[in-house]
Amino acid sequence: MALSIENRVDAAVDAWLRWVPSWRPGTHRGRARVCRRCTGSPLLAAAGLPVDVPHQVVHALVSRMQRIIDKRVEEFTETQLPTLHAELQGAEMWEAGGYDPARGLEPEFEGLDPDPEPPEDEQPFLFTLAGLAEESRPEPPLPRPPLSADEKQRLRGEIEQADAQAEEAGREVCFALMTHRARIESAVHRFIEPQVQLMLDDLSRNLEPPK
Repeated sequence: MALSIENRVDAAVDAWLRWVPSWRPGTHRGRARVCRRCTGSPLLAAAGLPVDVPHQVVHALVSRMQRIIDKRVEEFTETQLPTLHAELQGAEMWEAGGYDPARGLEPEFEGLDPDPEPPEDEQPFLFTLAGLAEESRPEPPLPRPPLSADEKQRLRGEIEQADAQAEEAGREVCFALMTHRARIESAVHRFIEPQVQLMLDDLSRNLEPPK
């Protein structure tokens, strides 16, 4: 029996709460680009996360919720949208191969830039993960067989249904996430805010003029 959205959100929040105590400042490089997954996400408002929570902490929760939405859409597509499901499976087989640095990442790293810019006082990296992926990419596949006019029409209709399912799943996840606000707020207050305050205190001391 498939788990409900509420059950999946419960399990995902529990997993995030187990991860939060292990977060430490400076254990990852800062992002050079805006995170499209987190910026403006309604999941942040549903979770009650303030804007000053470090991005990796936010990203770990948002990514877990996004996986739930994606899973619901995947299940719906597999059982209800045969044309779209066949098209996605065909595209996956047609384009398979090569190294993917984003494959198999834990939720807290999913969607993050695999090659952030090095600090200004450090030398550029000798190689990048994106470069390795490019080098391992196989020869371009032959063009896929074109769809008929009827198949294209069905595909457009099924894509609209998949989008509607994603919106519905997103709303369900947001409502389920709102029930965990107190637990999320408590974890941030207990494990994250003291570390952020220590960083700010240390920065203030370094900026003070010598006596």
